[in-house]
Amino acid sequence: MLKAAPSENLRPLHSQKLACDLVVVGGGLAGACCAITAARAGVKVTLIQDRPVLGGNASSEVRLWTLGATSHLGNNNRWAREGGVIDEILVENLYRNPEGNPILLDALLLEKVVAEPNITLLLNTCVYDLEKRDADTIRSVRAFCSQNSTFYQVEAPLFCDASGDGIVGFLAGAAFRIGVESSSEFGEKFAPSKSSRELLGHTIYFYSKDTGRPVKFIPPSFALQDISKIPRFGDFSAHDTGCKLWWLEWGGLLDTIHESETIKWELWKVAYGVWNYIKNSGKFPEAETLTLEWVGTIPGKRESRRFEGDHMLTQQDIVEQREHEDAVSFGGWAIDLHPVDGVFSKQSGCTQWHAKGVYQIPYRCLYSRNISNLFLAGRIISATHIAFGSTRVMATCAHNGQAVGMAAALCKRHGIAPAELAKKPYIGELQQALLRSGQYIPGAVFADPSDLAPSATLAASSELVLGEFKPSGQTRPLKDSCAMMVPLSGGTTPRMGFLLDVSRDTELHAELRISSKQINHTPDVTLKKIRIPLKAGMQQRVWVDFQAQIEGARYLFFCLMADEAVALHLSEQRATGVLYVSQKFNRAVAKSPCQMPPPDSGVDTFEFWLPERRPNGKNLAIQLDPPIAAFGVANVTNGVARSTYQTNAWVADFEDTEPKLTLSWPAPQTISRIELNFDHDYDHPLESVQMGHPERVLPFCIPRFELRDEAGKLLHQCEENHHARYAICFAAPVKASRLQFSFARSSAEIPAALFQVHCYPASAK
Repeated sequence: MLKAAPSENLRPLHSQKLACDLVVVGGGLAGACCAITAARAGVKVTLIQDRPVLGGNASSEVRLWTLGATSHLGNNNRWAREGGVIDEILVENLYRNPEGNPILLDALLLEKVVAEPNITLLLNTCVYDLEKRDADTIRSVRAFCSQNSTFYQVEAPLFCDASGDGIVGFLAGAAFRIGVESSSEFGEKFAPSKSSRELLGHTIYFYSKDTGRPVKFIPPSFALQDISKIPRFGDFSAHDTGCKLWWLEWGGLLDTIHESETIKWELWKVAYGVWNYIKNSGKFPEAETLTLEWVGTIPGKRESRRFEGDHMLTQQDIVEQREHEDAVSFGGWAIDLHPVDGVFSKQSGCTQWHAKGVYQIPYRCLYSRNISNLFLAGRIISATHIAFGSTRVMATCAHNGQAVGMAAALCKRHGIAPAELAKKPYIGELQQALLRSGQYIPGAVFADPSDLAPSATLAASSELVLGEFKPSGQTRPLKDSCAMMVPLSGGTTPRMGFLLDVSRDTELHAELRISSKQINHTPDVTLKKIRIPLKAGMQQRVWVDFQAQIEGARYLFFCLMADEAVALHLSEQRATGVLYVSQKFNRAVAKSPCQMPPPDSGVDTFEFWLPERRPNGKNLAIQLDPPIAAFGVANVTNGVARSTYQTNAWVADFEDTEPKLTLSWPAPQTISRIELNFDHDYDHPLESVQMGHPERVLPFCIPRFELRDEAGKLLHQCEENHHARYAICFAAPVKASRLQFSFARSSAEIPAALFQVHCYPASAK
């Protein structure tokens, strides 16, 4: 029993001092991925989160789906899903939670963080002060946990601000800005002529539930009564809930930091007012049995402070896809800006202007230019307001967070400050470490001198030479212009045969297109056009022969232009790096099939050519003459772990029921670790909540495999795999002159595929 006598003095609260290598403030996806990456690289991390759960806007407190460069499969960024830790999280969430339950994502994020012994996690803990060693160096941060009534002082040589509002950078005196830059400052044509304090606002979502019986709703007194104050009130649907209501936004003209509570109350008024309108206006009879299941208690923030690094990302970096020697991450979401009046604006809820492909994000955007030991992650990285419109989305933020976590590990290893890491040779070491950890950096190639795989002789039981996708009996009307995307290493284009049903005599228009940039998948250059007379008839094999010469490896678009008299035969077969796309648009991220920005805005005009989501997305039944040999075994050591301007994958033949890959050396090698990179359909967006997915395991995944040496000894067996990256760590190094992998394919319609294999001796890092 504890009895405390009366005291005339103030009682001190419990306090605790902690020390570590890296303090990460902010437990959103950026902070979580930063902490996990650093911890796995041997860094002692303290992760401080002011909320009871991790995930930030992705958590159950806000419930925004996680997206990045794939943009709801609504742009031309093929195979652009972010890699590394965020992909590991999203793939695992798909496996456990294909329905998109936000509570289960909370649990997964907590599991991932607490599984790392190098992370000390402080939840419900708010940073409110800090101490500096000198004018440009942070010594420690001070924080308070309301749940255990404890003050913390956490000291470290390195800090990462992933807090969203930039509390650490603000307290430390880091250079920052709030609002919109003028067009003259950075030459951004899309920026206004004058700078302003205008910002993107906050949003609060709500969810409804069908109870199966009539439900009466009595609104709270503060609910918005006059729904006509929302100019778009006619757009409401009884079944639009969660982040489909992203446009219930407000606060862009207020101080989104210090007036956040004011903004929250206004959004509560809006949310309850909207539901009152749906339930009680009489215009939504389908809402009779619906109840209001959940309303957010904290707003999802979009914009506040942005901090200045040694480079500020601009509109030109995004649209022109500028290359940076210190690229460590990438983005691909549209430049997505909203009216400052939000839900009360007469304007559209957003304007989204896409680039023709993904863009690099340089490391110089990820640390403060004047606080020597402060990294930046999340939405506060060094970017203009225009560029921020793209970089602010969560998967991009998480990918940047992984870059910061690895950078912190290398700063610790070399005893250097973040800015020094931007120089040679350190930046190359950072890029290679990120590539090995699964990070994708456009244009970068992994090459580790300690990797034994490139010196091996490679052999496979088969290699796909793609000559046909067999017809399934299904057809699709040619209502929208469409194309088959196929890779070619150069030379003369093959003939492509399409299987068609033709309802009346017509003339088929076909085009051969490529992208103006090798790395892109926007078919903005037309090389040839041909017209083919068609007679009415079923199951006609029609050959399209452009006889064009192609320089270098790149994707070709064999396009068939819309013709309602034609139906295309489909195929259930798929192969890594080959896609069917059609010329249409996704209303979630575009206004029409052709992006047409304002004149002289610095944004490109181009068409969207999009795949369809499974289970609807299927290839066309085609034949290729000559067949395409783009899937050779040499791809597994070329240093690229996804399809880019070529497939970059070894793919077995469709008829190979027991595909095998063999690595051989002239003499025995001592191997302690093997790393494999499988095809995880990086084209498929993995929205974390609300939008369900048709499968738990991505269909290109290798589900099982075994590994044997030259004597047939079983070295490793995997009975269940659903991840893109798989590591085999031997308890004791093995000696072998030959390694043979035997893979199980996921289905007869999808041949086994592998992007990369790496073999490391015990001496490798």
